[in-house]
Amino acid sequence: MSNLGKKRLEAALAIAGYAVGSGTASAAPTPGIEVPKHLVLTASDVLMYTTIWKIYFEEDLTRKALLEMLAEIGLVTVAATGTAYIVSKASTAILCEITDWFGPMGWGVSAAIAASLTGIFGAAWALYCDDLYAQKQPSPA
Repeated sequence: MSNLGKKRLEAALAIAGYAVGSGTASAAPTPGIEVPKHLVLTASDVLMYTTIWKIYFEEDLTRKALLEMLAEIGLVTVAATGTAYIVSKASTAILCEITDWFGPMGWGVSAAIAASLTGIFGAAWALYCDDLYAQKQPSPA
C-alpha cells in the first residue's frame, strides 16, 4: 500500500471513530442540556480535524498554519463553511431536544444525525487534506 493509501485509510478510520463517538454521545438522553452537549461534540470535531491534519502532514495544526490555510482557500469559502457548520450543529442540538421526547426511537435518530454530520464534515476535511498533500508531493518524472 502506498504512503498516500495508508494516510487515506488512517484518516477514514479516524473519521469513523469520531463519528461513532459523536453518535454514541448524542444517543444519551439529556433533556434540557442538548446545546452544552453539542458544544462538547464541536470540540471533539475540532480534535478530529487536527488529527486528520496530523495524519497527512505529520505536524500539529498551529495558528500560523491555520491562518495560511485560510488565506489559501479563501475567507469567503471558510465563512460559508463555518456558517454551515454552526447552523448544522445548532439545528442538531434543537432537533435532539425534540427527539428526546420520543424515547429510544428519538435517541437513535439523534445518534444517526450526529454521527452522519461528523462523518460528512470529517470526510470533506480529509478530502481537502488529501488534495493538499497530493499537490505537495513531487510528481514522478
